[in-house]
Amino acid sequence: MTQQFSRRKFFAGAGLFSTVATAGALSACAKPETSDASSEAAQSGIELATETIAFDQPHQAGIHTKHQAHQWLIAFNLAEDADRDGVIRLMKLWTDDARKLTQGEIPLGSLDEEMVTRPANLTATIGYGRGFLVKAGLEDHAPVWLDKLPEYPTDELLPEWSEGDICLQIAADDPVAVSYASRWMIKAAKRYATPAWVQEGFSYADGVLAESETPRNLFGQKDGTVNLRTEEELDSLVWISDSENWLNGGTSLVVRRIEMDMDGWDAADRGVRELSMGRTIAEGAPLGQEKEFDDVDLTVTDSYGLPAIDSKSHVARAHPPVDNPEQQILRRVYNYDLPPIPGHRFTSNSGLVFGSFQQDPLTQFHPIQQRLAEADRLNEWIFHTGSAVFAIPRGTAPDEYWGQSLLET
Repeated sequence: MTQQFSRRKFFAGAGLFSTVATAGALSACAKPETSDASSEAAQSGIELATETIAFDQPHQAGIHTKHQAHQWLIAFNLAEDADRDGVIRLMKLWTDDARKLTQGEIPLGSLDEEMVTRPANLTATIGYGRGFLVKAGLEDHAPVWLDKLPEYPTDELLPEWSEGDICLQIAADDPVAVSYASRWMIKAAKRYATPAWVQEGFSYADGVLAESETPRNLFGQKDGTVNLRTEEELDSLVWISDSENWLNGGTSLVVRRIEMDMDGWDAADRGVRELSMGRTIAEGAPLGQEKEFDDVDLTVTDSYGLPAIDSKSHVARAHPPVDNPEQQILRRVYNYDLPPIPGHRFTSNSGLVFGSFQQDPLTQFHPIQQRLAEADRLNEWIFHTGSAVFAIPRGTAPDEYWGQSLLET
């Protein structure tokens, strides 16, 4: 016979639960208070959760913004029937949503108010591939560099990690904030565009590193010692300055997915690692120097009279030539570490989601990558499996949408 539901039994059970819960609550009250250190940490976490970065700026946030701990880099392809009117509707929709989400406000149509109240320095950054301009009927406005990069001898590019009509970079210091914002933006775009690929990345949590400390990648190397930092450097090498160009105040983004052979790296001794990189592991100092930020000097010799920095080391190959100092980029790099793939060449599935911002990829990124591809000793352990180039429009005013100066041309 089927047992009948009894309200009496239900309330009796509820009473028992209430008694147990009350006892638990009293027990909890008897516990010692948390330490001052843990209270301070909890308060710091609460403050971080509610921190915001201004959305409307002369330059988009998420470029020279301090590295957040988590990132989703999403490439979209526009629908086959996309036209300029549809693209404008998408940009207006996305801009309004991103403006609200990054400020901890609920976007129009969302029922998830609780999911947006902890933005944790959330940023959303938009970029356009050549396909975007073509489908919007604006191919004549595409800069020369907005296309596939030249092929490099070490490339092992896969279509599932390359190209795309639109790039959307979502980053924050909390993975839940990144996840919700990314999911919302993907859902909002479904009439106009579909994801082509998603590259998730992570860095150090806020507060783990000292203010001026350089993060390390999964090889244990300090990654980003040489980077553009000052406003003067950004103005001369990153931000596009051309009042007649829709990219005035914008920049370009090169995305490279770099797979890392962790097995092979683990098998290399410390001397080989340092020789290949051209820097010490512990301090990150150029070989022949003592401190991380000492100048790279390729003329310094060791006790045997040999160059301290090998000519095929990563540092030597990446170093800008004296007669071409403009060969510098703003690096924004995240690690990825995913579950191993059965039958894959490595037991790990790890690497870098490498992003670089510069005025012109062909004159800044390309010559650097060309030299690295030709003779970088690190090529024994790294493999470029994805590549894409995007034009990054300038930031917005409060009454503007992304790419408005281009789309209303």
